[in-house]
Amino acid sequence: MNRKQFLAGMAAALLGESLGVGRAQAQEELPVAPAPDDKIPRDPNKGPVTNLPLPRYVSLKGREGNVRRGPGMTNRIDWVFTTSGMPLRITAEYDRWRRVEDYQGMGGWMMFNLLSGSRSVLVTQDMAEFRDSPDAQARVLFQAELGVIGKLLECNTDWCRVNAGGEKGWILKTALWGVDPAETLN
Repeated sequence: MNRKQFLAGMAAALLGESLGVGRAQAQEELPVAPAPDDKIPRDPNKGPVTNLPLPRYVSLKGREGNVRRGPGMTNRIDWVFTTSGMPLRITAEYDRWRRVEDYQGMGGWMMFNLLSGSRSVLVTQDMAEFRDSPDAQARVLFQAELGVIGKLLECNTDWCRVNAGGEKGWILKTALWGVDPAETLN
């Protein structure tokens, strides 16, 4: 039932009551209002605003982003992320706000426009080896220090191809933060 049908039914019921039709009869003719959208059960693994998976990874769009205690400009800024491209995990959504956390689990609420859908990863192993193919026996192309951020290019079940500082190579997923263990990306 649409809004127009609902309002027409209400008007008819009210008119009937003013013309002497009994209250019980008028109530029987009243249409049932549709349930509000907030009553429809939502998938807890999907964001209520974007309908995208939760949790999911994004990156910091600019050079800095304020992290607030709650979703609103009046909430206190707890700290500022200052590394462009830093991978973050979105764990909740509210209006134009996203609750994010970094690789240490520290987080808060940020405006959605401070985040990018471009995927990045953080190297979590010191002197992690990047190889020319997704194979432990493949030739090592370069190494990266703990904390290096790279652009995520693709992933299979165990390896990800990453662009770190202009160099591209394959690295074990276990040496990265910013991609889920079972996630594949083409």
